[in-house]
This record gives sequence, C-alpha cells and structure tokens, in this order.
Amino acid sequence: MGLRPNLLTRRTAGVASTTLALLLSTAAVGVVPAASAFSAAPSEVCVEPADVHSDARIKPGGGARHEPNELTLAETREREADLAAALRERARFRAGAGASTTATVTIPVVVHVIQEDGTRAGGNIPDSMVTSQINVLNQSFSGATGGAATAFSFQLTKINRVTNPAWYPIVQGSSAERSMKTSLREGGKNMLNIYLGELSDSLLGWATFPTRKLNSMDGVVVLSESLPGGTATNYNQGDTGTHEVGHWLNLYHTFQGGCSGSGDSVSDTAAEASPAYQCPTGRDTCTAPGVDPITNFMDYTYDSCMYQFTAGQASRMLTAWNAYRAA
Repeated sequence: MGLRPNLLTRRTAGVASTTLALLLSTAAVGVVPAASAFSAAPSEVCVEPADVHSDARIKPGGGARHEPNELTLAETREREADLAAALRERARFRAGAGASTTATVTIPVVVHVIQEDGTRAGGNIPDSMVTSQINVLNQSFSGATGGAATAFSFQLTKINRVTNPAWYPIVQGSSAERSMKTSLREGGKNMLNIYLGELSDSLLGWATFPTRKLNSMDGVVVLSESLPGGTATNYNQGDTGTHEVGHWLNLYHTFQGGCSGSGDSVSDTAAEASPAYQCPTGRDTCTAPGVDPITNFMDYTYDSCMYQFTAGQASRMLTAWNAYRAA
C-alpha cells in the first residue's frame, strides 16, 4: 500500500466544491466564561476514562517522551466491558422508548481557536482553515478519499476565538487545559468540541474516548498548523483532525496491543507491532496475515499516506455513538 493517488489534488478541489452545511458565528472572546457544571447521576456506576486522553498523535522525533496515557491491556479490557454495559443499558432504554439508535449521524461541531494574541504566529488562523478542516472530516468519514464510508458527517456551528496567553500553548494534562475546557466546552455528548492552538511537546493532537456521563474534558485538541494550509510539514492536510475524531468516536490506534491479543478490537485491520511513521510501503511487523495498515487514519504516518477507515472501524464508531453519544 502506497501513497494516495492524487489525494492532495482531490482534497484541494473538495475545499472549493464541497457544500459545507454551515451555521457559522464567529465570536471574539474577551472575558473567559464561567465554568460549566458536568456531573453524573448519583446512581451511575461505570468506567469513566474521559479524563484519560486517547493516545496522542506524535511527530517522529518530537519532544513528547511517551504516548500520553497510552492504554494498557487492562484499560482496553475495562473500556470494552464498559461499552458492552453501555449497549445493554441503551437496549433497556429503547425497550421503554427512552432512547433511540441511528444509522446516519450529523455531528454538530464547535471549534475553539485558542490564541496568544491576534497574530498568525500567536495562533490566529483564518476561518478558511477551519472550514477546510470540516471539509476534510466530511471527505474522510464519507469514504471519498478511499476505504469504507462511515455513518458520520460534520456540521460547523460556531468558531469561537479566545485570546488567553495562560492557555497558549495547550499543555496536555495540565490544569490550564482543564480550565480551558471547563470554561469553553459547549453542548451535550453529541457535540464535538475541537480546540485548536499551539501544542506542547511537538504533539499533533489528542482526544478523549466517549463515556456514559458528560465530562468537561470531552473533546479533541489539534495543532492549529496541522489544518489544511498550515505550516506543519507532512502533517498539514487535516488528517490529525480525522485521527483524533476517530478516537473521540472510540477507535484505538491500529497498533494498539501490538501483535498479540485483540489489538484495536477491529477484525479487519491487520495487526501492527508499533506505530508507522512517514510512509513505509510494505511494512509488516506481525506474523498474522496482512501487511501493516499504514494508510489507515488511526496510524501515525504522514497525511499524504493515510486515507482510509475500514468497514469494521465504521461499525465500531457507530456502535459507540449509539452506546454513548446518541440522544
């Protein structure tokens, strides 16, 4: 498996021609809003790993010392057990007409542009980069770039611009990140909040997995210069956004668990011992059938190399949506 043929050309054309369902308001935020309250019902007893970020996407040779909060085997088993419990819970609600499932999903998106000042160097990216990122999400999740189509599309509802040097750069796992998200996050579990800015440790982005209660940390953090038209060389076609939204919809990395066990809990992604960087065509790190899925959005390769989800990943995301995020 090699590079996407003419993918950059297709995406560039898509930015101009794709109809974006856009209900856009741009807000300049001068005063940080008061913190919102997020709480669970007292009777809830469930795994709540929303405070645990999914594995971040990292540049090779970057400053990050490790993959932040990489899931252990025990943690993945815990998450899979919680998913099964959440599905049983939803089934009981459906039997009582208290909840429904859906086969197609339009996800409302709020994008928070975190900036140090009003300059491009200080994080003030143009609206056009944000709308191009939404176009990339819609192309990637529709299967337009190759691979399986998923049930998901994305509708940008708001761009929220925030100037706050205390939140810039965004530091993964810091009290400042918690303050930022608690102050800014909008909507319910079905609302995708994307936080854009400069990131610490050469990270490209990180995300939270879904859980059964709304948590103020829920959302996706993405390096602003990884958006289409950004300056992050080899990582500026918007695929970091796609990768992190995959985590937000409950996908693991393709290399989760290495060559043993259930891996990423998806049967149609070949096992992979470790992250793939750049675009190593023909890489095969496990003895199980299939070469490494280096073109999958959930690996670590260059944006020019990754272009697809599998049918199994599409099914897993929809299952998780109906378990955790559907109204």
